[in-house]
Amino acid sequence: MTDDLPDLPAAADLRASDADRERVCEQLRDALAEGRLDMEEFEERLDATYKARTYGELAPITRDLPGAGAVAPPAVVPSAVSLVKGPAENAGWPERVVGGEGTSTWSVAVMSGFERKGRWTVPRRFDCLAFWGGGELDLRDAYFAEREVTINCVAIMGGVNVIVPPGVEVVVRGIGIMGGFDHREEGEPGEPGAPRVIVTGFAFWGGVGVERKLPKAERQRLKEARRQERRERRVARREARRELHSPHRDHTHAMHEAHRDAVEQVREAMRSERERRRKREY
Repeated sequence: MTDDLPDLPAAADLRASDADRERVCEQLRDALAEGRLDMEEFEERLDATYKARTYGELAPITRDLPGAGAVAPPAVVPSAVSLVKGPAENAGWPERVVGGEGTSTWSVAVMSGFERKGRWTVPRRFDCLAFWGGGELDLRDAYFAEREVTINCVAIMGGVNVIVPPGVEVVVRGIGIMGGFDHREEGEPGEPGAPRVIVTGFAFWGGVGVERKLPKAERQRLKEARRQERRERRVARREARRELHSPHRDHTHAMHEAHRDAVEQVREAMRSERERRRKREY
């Protein structure tokens, strides 16, 4: 029975949170204040903390410091929920299988090209021909007339490229003579409710390619999320360095003020002594 359970992740491989990284930063600041780390070691470890992704990467940073167990991975216990990746909730696939007719049912490129992309409706069967030319069918933002659609491609000394989004099952059944069909995207199971795309046809001195790409909006969202994460890390590093150096600057400023006061007191004493001597001489 236990052989059917999915492998559980090792504790060191679990992803660390921002709160975990902040606790490590607090330990490093305390160690610096206590003289356990010099400034160079502190900055190196602080940078490693913000770069850490897992508990296994965080643990060595404070292993030789007091309170090293303050950041530890939670116990990994068998879960009643499957750890195998499943389809995303509310993916919208049922809403994208709309029925009816397609926006268009064929395309031809003779020494030219064609393109279908954006929010168009793929019919139950789409036929396309590329002769000394090329075409692209982008299904990432498309709707589908049926749960299963067929794209029939004829490429003669030309090429057709089919782009599908993640979650769509792809089956390739084309025949190539001195040409070929791309089978790399076959074998990936489709998400529940997602359409099934069958790519078939004939290629002679030409080719039919199949690519799987994220929709442009999703790629942009992930790109912006990565940018925001990098910005937040830079801000956090600057704040940490500012907090670190601020007490040092305050202490240095106080020492300078005390030194100036002491010098002023000495000068005042010397002026008083000179004044006293002049009075004595007269």
